[in-house]
Formats: sequence, structure tokens, C-alpha cells
Amino acid sequence: MRKKLRRLRDTDKSSKGEECCALCKCSDDDPALFGEKVKLEEHKFSVHYFCLLTSSGVYQRGEENEGVFGFLVDDIKQEVRRAARMTCYGCKKKGACIGCNVSSCRRVVHFPCGRKLMFITQYNEIFPSYCQDHSPTQSLCVDSDFSLPQSCSICLDSIEPVLSYSVLKCPSCHASWFHRDCVQHQAHSAGLFFFRCTLCNNKENFQQEMVRMGIYIPERDASWELEANAYSELLEVYNHCDSVTCVCNEGRTYSKKGWFEVIRCCLCGSRGTHRKCSNLKLDTTDWACIDCINATDGKASLVASPQSGQKRRLLSKRHLTPMPSPLDCKSAQVEVHRDQALLAGLDLVRRTDFDPTHSLSVRFKGEQHLTLPSAHCAGDATRKYFLNLLMQQIQNSVVFEGPIGSKNLALDTQALREDLYFDIGSLLALCLVHGGPPIGFFSHGLYQCLFNYPANCPLSLNHMTPETHFTQQVHQIAAAKSLYELKKVMKANWEFLEVAGCNRPVTSLDDREALVEDLVSFTMITRMQLPLQRLRDGLRTLGVFDQVQLFPSVFFGVYCDAREAMTAEMLGRLFAINFSEQQEMRNLETPIVSFWRHLLLECEVGRSSISLQDILCFVTGAEELPAVGLRPPPTISFLHHVKPEEQTENAVECWDDGLFPQSKPATNHLLLPVTSTYKVFKSSMEQAISHHVHLFPSGS
Repeated sequence: MRKKLRRLRDTDKSSKGEECCALCKCSDDDPALFGEKVKLEEHKFSVHYFCLLTSSGVYQRGEENEGVFGFLVDDIKQEVRRAARMTCYGCKKKGACIGCNVSSCRRVVHFPCGRKLMFITQYNEIFPSYCQDHSPTQSLCVDSDFSLPQSCSICLDSIEPVLSYSVLKCPSCHASWFHRDCVQHQAHSAGLFFFRCTLCNNKENFQQEMVRMGIYIPERDASWELEANAYSELLEVYNHCDSVTCVCNEGRTYSKKGWFEVIRCCLCGSRGTHRKCSNLKLDTTDWACIDCINATDGKASLVASPQSGQKRRLLSKRHLTPMPSPLDCKSAQVEVHRDQALLAGLDLVRRTDFDPTHSLSVRFKGEQHLTLPSAHCAGDATRKYFLNLLMQQIQNSVVFEGPIGSKNLALDTQALREDLYFDIGSLLALCLVHGGPPIGFFSHGLYQCLFNYPANCPLSLNHMTPETHFTQQVHQIAAAKSLYELKKVMKANWEFLEVAGCNRPVTSLDDREALVEDLVSFTMITRMQLPLQRLRDGLRTLGVFDQVQLFPSVFFGVYCDAREAMTAEMLGRLFAINFSEQQEMRNLETPIVSFWRHLLLECEVGRSSISLQDILCFVTGAEELPAVGLRPPPTISFLHHVKPEEQTENAVECWDDGLFPQSKPATNHLLLPVTSTYKVFKSSMEQAISHHVHLFPSGS
């Protein structure tokens, strides 16, 4: 009996020995912290991958498929025998195989003991390890007033923002802090191709710093990419008829092109119906389920994708924006004294009862109304004139600085006290949604600061406002051609560097680029955090900011000066043509459409006395296309000669010298004269539109 119990104990002891790592004597199996645990059945021992990498006396002398990832079995056994003579600095037991890389330091540890004693191993080249006294450290590199985070950027648990062995930070944004174990697990999961800062998305600098601080990054794809058929569910679509009564004999899951094709809800995609079962037309593709219709007050519709349709034309870009029409029938009265449009706009948004969804009713008072043309005295045209004037005055306000058409945000303490940045953002959103012109004057740097487009691209010196004091100081640093000159310039501008948190020692001229990048980031982002945030909050009016965030590339031309010249094709596509119902009149109208398109082409190439902008102004009262398109959509109908005996009170008046075009700017409607020849058509169009431009010149 005693012999049997002794044999059982020996067997258990042997099996436990095989489960423990031959080097660290630990049975833990966490690939993120210890590496993969490999068990060699025929040799009856196991070993952690990290224990092999970090051991001081064993190297990969074989191929990847030999031994344990290139570590030969005989070499591993030799290292186990060598480590058996070494005492661990932590647990005081034999078997320590990892020594500090500093030659004068005699500390050796097991791998798990090294983690407890804050040893850092750099997973590159010879895999050196360093004890707590000799290990690399991070520097804060931020201003003392910097607002530090209170949670880990990965696990979101509370964290004390003090750099230590267990607390690391991102070297690029200086704002992302995390636990060491959290970032190690993230690196193990993401792999070399997806491992990056969770806040600023930096990859290159972040990975270099994490390797320096002892984080192992496996050279493979992310774990979620390696899983077989990980995204197969994304290829599945809903295919079930959910109508109350399904009339398909083949069942609710049957789908074949035609009446019994299952079409999905165009909004949620999680409900379906056969066309026949819901009494839909054969060509219906945009059906919406009852739940979505109820959730959208019976106005369910798809948001047009900016990637479809005509991509290159400015008009298409604007029409393809996902901006809804949030305006209601109520009106907000705006009184403009003389030409003070900005003051009138600020008064509007600061009212206690201000509602941005109300339409605008504008009235000019004082001397200004004497110079306004009569076309501006009626509702819609007056509002367009006001919005154009407002956009010009916003561009020249104190919250912006820089050259015309490429403005950056300016830091103005009085504007901050009055919360002017928020008000200006609200006015810009109102201008866009209520049919005003495109903003057009944002610099590329300001657009990137607001909307992160292009994504994750660092700002450069060219983005800074030219000829400012800060810009000149950064230019001096960037122009330094030697280390001596760089130190001299930094000494002369030490106050600026101190405020920016960049007054640090430089050891070579290579430090210049990183210093310039940090100074540009401080000047345009860190220093402007509050103005940028308040401008964003203002742009959230009517959902404008959220829509731009969804499609920043589409809106880029609306905010920055990237507008294309108007073309005949662009203007022609604006108008929907309404032909008469009578066939006789329709036959007369068909050639006029060709005359109209030919006139647009001649206007584009300069073979007419009028321009495309003159035609747009004649029809709509707008000097350029509004950012959100024209509302209502422009239409064309026709003016016919009326015989005297057929004239009535409501009939169109007939001129002795022929018909002339007429426009209704309130509805964006154009009436084209029906003539016998193109020459007569062109003459009547040029006379009427030239007369309009002469009476109501642009900018009056």
C-alpha cells in the first residue's frame, strides 16, 4: 500500500513538473504576459516562450520549425542546467536565468519574479533586460497646467496619472495613459499591424516607445483577423417576408426577382416583405417597415450616400450631403440696421426664445434700405442677401485671423468672455442650412483641427497663420542649420518654449523636426482648445457638425476654398423641365430645350453678353450656389404667344417685340420664351437678363 501511494505521489509530482516551465518553475499560461507555453511531450518538460527569449544563455540556433521556435532542445536543457546554479534576487530560489544587462549589476531573476521586481525586457535584437535601478523611464513632456486624465485609455478603470513601471503613456499625444498589463494584452491581441494609441491613433512612434518600455508586440496580424470565418455573418442579409399575410406559395423565405422578391427595409434592414404581399409596384426598392415609419413620423427616407452618383461636380457634392431639412413654417424676425448683418445675427442667436428651426424673415432698416434693389425687398431674396452679407462679416470678425479665404481661429479673450466662438459657430450652421453660400474661407489647418480631416495627419508649419509672432518664432527654430544655432534660437525664445512645454534639452539637429511639430500642435490645438470646442458646439446647431463628421471629405469643399467653376452642364442639371400636356404645345417647346442648353454652352465659353452667374442670379436671386442646394429645386416652364381673341385676365401678356423670359426667385422658377429660331431666343434672353443685371448689379 505504501509503495502504491509513493508511486502515485511520484506520478503526480512528475505530471506537475511537466506542467511547470522548466526555466521559471511557474505553471501560468497567459500568452500575453508569458508568451506561448510549449509542452514537449517526448522530452517531458514545458517552457514559456518569453522565458526562452529573455534567458541570458540560450539563443536560437535552429530554424523556426526546429525545437521551440528555433531554440534547440539540447540548448534549452543546457540553459536549465546553467540556471540551476543561479539564485533568484526575488524569491531566493535556484533557477534564475535572466540577468540585468548592465555589466556591473549582478541581479538575476526568474521571469515572473522579474515582473514583480519591475524588470523591463526590450523585445528586440538581443532582448536585453534591466532591473528597476537601470530600466528606461518616460518623461512627461507637457505643461504643468495640462489637464491629466483619470482613467486608463484601454480598460477605462481609474488610474493615477503618475509615470511608473505599471503606468505608461503615449509619446505622441501625451494624453493617453494606460496600465502596463492593459497595453500588453492589447499588443498581443492587435499584433504588429493594428497596435496603436487608442486616443491619437499614432502607430510608429507609439510602437517604438512601447518596445523601449518592455511591451512585446507579436509580428503577426490581429487575433480577430486570424479567426476562421470571423466576419461571415456580415455577408448574410435578412431574407424573410414579415407582412401580416404572405401570399407566396413557396413560403416566407422564398425570394426570386419580380413580385416575390424579398426587399428589405431601406432604413433598418431587419424587416422584409415580398412586393406582392405589401401591394408594392414591381420596381419598388425603397420600402420602409412600419416600425421605421413610426419612428420617423411617417417621413422615412434614405440619406443619400456621398459616394454615389456624380462625384466630381460641385453641385452633386452639395446635393449628396446628408443634411436634412429641419426648418418649420414658423418665422424668426431679423432686423438689420444698415449693413450690420453680424450684429443682427448675434442678436438673433442670443435671444432667449431663439429656435434654429424657424425660417428667417429679414428686414433692412436705416439708410441701407435706400441702396437695396427692389429685388432684395421681397422675402426670399432679402434673406439670401442677408446671409451673403453675414458670411462676409463673419470672415472678417475678431475670431478669425489670416489671409482672405484661408482663415485660422484667433485667440481673443474678450470673445471668450462673450462666448462669441459659440455664437459664430451657430451662425455658420444657420447660414448653411437656411440656403446661404458655402463658408469657403476656412484654412486646411482649421478644418483639420475641427474635423480631423485628413485623418491623423500632423499639422505642419505651413498650417500656421503667416506673419504672427508665434509663427515667426517657430520659423526661426525650423530654419536653424546647426545644433549651435538651434540652441541659440531656443534660448532667445525660451519663454514661448516654456509656455508650450517644449523647453527641453536638444542633443542633435535631428531633434528640430519633433520640436517644430510639438510647437505647431501647441499653437493650433492645445492653446486653442476652448475656442475650438466652443466653435464645434456652435456648429452642432441643426446637426451640422455631426453630419460633417460623418462625411468630412464631402464637406471639405463647403468649408475650405475648393470650389469649382460653374459649368453649363452643372447649371443645366439644376433645372427640371415641365412640358405642357397638349401635344401641339409640347412640339413647340421641345426645340426650346435645345436652344436653352446651347445658350448655356455659349455663356460658358464667353460667346454671349451674359454669364452663367447672371442666369443663376436672374432665376434664383443667388450669386452662387448655396451650400445645401437650391430650395425648392429649380424648374423650367414655357411662355407661348397668345392670340388676342384667346387672351384672358390670367393670360401671359404679349409684347410687340416678342416674348421675354420671366423668373420667380421665390420658387426658383424660370419661364422660357417659345420662339421660332435660336437667334430670336438668344436675343430675348440676353436683353432680359442684361437689363436685370444692369438694374440690380452684384453686391448692391
